Amino acid sequence: MALETRPLNAKVRTGAGKGFARRTRASGLVPAVVYGPHLEKPLNIAVDAKETKAAIQTPKRMNTVLGLSVEGKLITVLLKEFQLDPVTKELLHVDFIDVRENEQVKVKIPVILTGKAEGVTNGGILSQIRREIEVWALPAAIPEKIEVDVTPLKIGGSLHINEVQLPKGVTVKTSVNFTLAVVTAPEVEKVVETAAAAPGAAPAAGDAKAADAKAGDAKAADGKAAPAAAAAKAPAKK
Repeated sequence: MALETRPLNAKVRTGAGKGFARRTRASGLVPAVVYGPHLEKPLNIAVDAKETKAAIQTPKRMNTVLGLSVEGKLITVLLKEFQLDPVTKELLHVDFIDVRENEQVKVKIPVILTGKAEGVTNGGILSQIRREIEVWALPAAIPEKIEVDVTPLKIGGSLHINEVQLPKGVTVKTSVNFTLAVVTAPEVEKVVETAAAAPGAAPAAGDAKAADAKAGDAKAADGKAAPAAAAAKAPAKK
């Protein structure tokens, strides 16, 4: 697989410090540094902010391999890190890493789940634990994404990294068989129902007390009503 690069021009910079960086950004350029095991020391450069953003506007984004042209010399790099102004979102600084066509480089790749899990069809819930994984690949073999089919997953099932078929030239270097996705059973809401009392059934303790209280009130009412009735029946005194 041939290595394709996106061109990006750069200039060597000799100054340093906040003042120099401010003047560099005022001219439309951004301070940058190239690191790498094949360089004697980090290379201080300046790149055009708009050109840098445009260069990584590909499906691979930061994993886009760039052909950095520095004063007639071509350096193959990946954009490693960058700093943005928290308010204006303008580029403040860029770090590149020097790569070689025949040497693997460590990158982070998005994980995309495809298909509909069997457990989801049966009412389960699919949860994606990791949305990107760290892999090693040759610059020309860096994938845009890694797609994983979750169709066979049943309720209670999980998908681990050692079950994933990685693209050719891509490897995962880890001793942990970490989880990418799981299907869990839906939560069942418990409903507490009050059973209706059967005819002739003995009342509960609380109900019995309430019934006794009502009976007492009824007797008291009858006691008050009896003298009143007697008084009504007695003949009036002349």
